Formats: sequence, structure tokens, C-alpha cells
Amino acid sequence: MKKIILILVLLSTTITLSQQKIFEKEVSKISKKIEHITKTQKDSLKAKVIAIDKQFENGEISKSTANTLKKEVAAYHARRIEKLVGEQERLLQQLVQDKTNGKIASSKDVITAEDDNTFTIGNKVFRLNIREGDQKKRDKRRKERWKHKNKRQRSTTTQFVFAMGINNVLADDDLNSLNNSEYELWRSRFYELGWTWKTRFSRKPSSLYLKYGASFLWNNLRPKNNQQHVINGNTTMLATRIDEVLTESRLRHVQMNFPVHLEWDFSRSKTYDDGFVRDRTNKSVRIGVGGFVGFKLGTRQYLEYKDNNGTDVKEVQKDNFNMNTVNYGLSAYLGYRSTSFYVKYDLNPLFQNTEIRNISMGIRLDLN
Repeated sequence: MKKIILILVLLSTTITLSQQKIFEKEVSKISKKIEHITKTQKDSLKAKVIAIDKQFENGEISKSTANTLKKEVAAYHARRIEKLVGEQERLLQQLVQDKTNGKIASSKDVITAEDDNTFTIGNKVFRLNIREGDQKKRDKRRKERWKHKNKRQRSTTTQFVFAMGINNVLADDDLNSLNNSEYELWRSRFYELGWTWKTRFSRKPSSLYLKYGASFLWNNLRPKNNQQHVINGNTTMLATRIDEVLTESRLRHVQMNFPVHLEWDFSRSKTYDDGFVRDRTNKSVRIGVGGFVGFKLGTRQYLEYKDNNGTDVKEVQKDNFNMNTVNYGLSAYLGYRSTSFYVKYDLNPLFQNTEIRNISMGIRLDLN
């Protein structure tokens, strides 16, 4: 019988401790609930007001009706906030009363992560004086562990890549053809966004790395002289627009590429007092040489002009424009720290049955 009573006492004590509330945590919960209620009701009101404005813009309701509806939904959500927040305020008042009457503990009366050698029974706090050696020795061991961790070699690092610049084409692989290009040089631009991994070839610090990853590429070409791209069977060519003056003529093709480069990173390695050497990246001059392979995700032509009535017209033409689906080429960059000059050249023709190839030059950021 005594054993049963003892077990019941221990069990009830355990349940009491597990259900014990902490005043500060309960206050925080109520505060977060009030904040959630207010935000939810305001967001709902905002969505309804937008819907009413849209009905008014579409001519479905009059302005006076729209204003009346807005006032009604504003009053409704104000009442909801008052009711729901009022309930939480009553809970807060009861919580304060319980704290005053000693029915709820404060955070200083319970176990915390920093004081894991204490325990409570009711409102009484008990401490066990358990130490693992001298405090200075434990601090020294902790510093040694962190020192070793921070000096650990990493053979692979990751970078976020962003590049932008001018975009154009070469005819018959001739760089001089840029002088007679039918595309505007400074208004034809490219943008690249991606992620790369940079792996050292050897276990020990070195300057040679393999850099590889994936990126999305937006290439834009803007023709000169009021021209646009026209499909003629299996051939895509530039033709002059006769009936209107084009204020915008742009061909955009989006690609997903998988680049691979050999990179020489001449950043100086860091040497510690104990002779440990750790390599550092993106701290000095970098040279990357390699290539890419990928595929086109989509092509669109954007045209803007005024028709005979003076109305602004915007056209979006969706087609592959006889572009090659798979693309591949060479790329290289030369830079300092995270910024470099970047060149990319497609080896396959931009359009089928032609000998013009895309070339891009710009600034590239490799951010660790």
C-alpha cells in the first residue's frame, strides 16, 4: 500500500511539473494571438476593399455603392477585432490575477537552458552543485574545439551568380561583323542568374578549382531600322515594318544553362600560428575558362507601335522562330574578388539554316 501511495505522489508531481505554466510565456502567447488577430482581420479587409474597387472599375457597381460597401466591411472587421481581442484581454487579466495569487510561476522560478542544474517542485527551486572540472579548463577546451572547427578545410564552396551586359550576334564567327550588326549594341542586353559550386582539385590548399552549376539566361536582341523578325518556312530573317513605326522591337529567348569552368583563384592562403594552412577564395585575381551546354525554355517577340488611329498597340508573338533548342558554347571571365569581366559565345547558330551566333559580354558577380 505504501509503495502504491508513493508511486501516485511521484506521478502527480510529474504531471504538475509538466503542466506548470510560465507567466512570461503565457503573456507572449496572448500577445502573439492579438497580433495575429489584428493582422488577419486587416488583411481580410484589404482583400475585400480591392475586390470592391475592381467591381467599380469594371462598371458593376456605382461609386456610392462602392463607398457604402467599404464602410460596411470596415465596420464588420472592426467589430471582429474588438470582440476577438477583448477575449484575449480577459485572458490576460485572469493571468495577471493568477500570478498575483501565486497560482502561476515566473520564468525565474523554472528550469532554463542556461541553468540546467536546477529543478522545481511547486514554487520552490532546488539546485544541484554538479561541476565538470574547473570552469577555466572547460572554457579552454571549448575555445580549442571552436578553433579547430573554424580552421577546418572546405574543399567545396558555393556561390550565387549574377551577370548582365550587352548581347549581340556574330556572322560567320567574324568579330568585325559587330560593326555591321543589324542589332542595337547597347540596347540588346542579357541577364544571368544562377548558382555554382567551386571544388578544389587537391586536398591541400591550391589555386586550381573546378567550377560548375546551373543558371537561367535572358537574351534580348533589338533590331535596328524599324525591323522585326519574320518566319519564312524553315528560315527566320529580319524584315522592315512598312505600315507602322516600331517604338519597340525585341526578341527575347530564355535558356537554362549548365556551365563548367576551370578557375585559377590567386587568393593568398591563411597561415595560422601553429603552421596550419587554409586556402581562401574570392580574395584576389581570378581567371575562369570553360563552356556551357543548355536548352531554350521559350522565345517571344515584343512589338510596340501606333496604328492608323493613333492607338498604342503592344504585340507579343510566341514561337520558337526556328531557334535551335539545344545550345552550347564557350565562356570565360577575368576578375578581382567577386567581380569579373565575362564573355560568352555560342558555338551553335542562333537560328536554323543561318551562320549567326550569339555573343554576350558584361559584368559578373560571384558571391560566396
